[in-house]
Amino acid sequence: MAEVKLKSKHLNSLKKFIEDALTERLQELQEGIKHTQERITFFENKYQMQTQEFLRRFENNELQHTLDFDEWMGEAWMLEALLQDKEEIEEIEFVD
Repeated sequence: MAEVKLKSKHLNSLKKFIEDALTERLQELQEGIKHTQERITFFENKYQMQTQEFLRRFENNELQHTLDFDEWMGEAWMLEALLQDKEEIEEIEFVD
């Protein structure tokens, strides 16, 4: 686990600033996750296929490339990245 040390004449305000920035970023990620999940659900309903099955079939060249499929693939990758970022922020803790 990495540890970061910061020095400041105004430690409490620095800590609050960082906490507020992390909270804001976490809210942005949660909104992005919600939007991305909605887009994925749209494609799953439209094509009557779960994303995991779609990814497997797409990667095995069982489906032809379409704009929708490219977008669906991008949304799946985006969701993975957003969830990873969210997890990393949630693991941050302040120590004295």
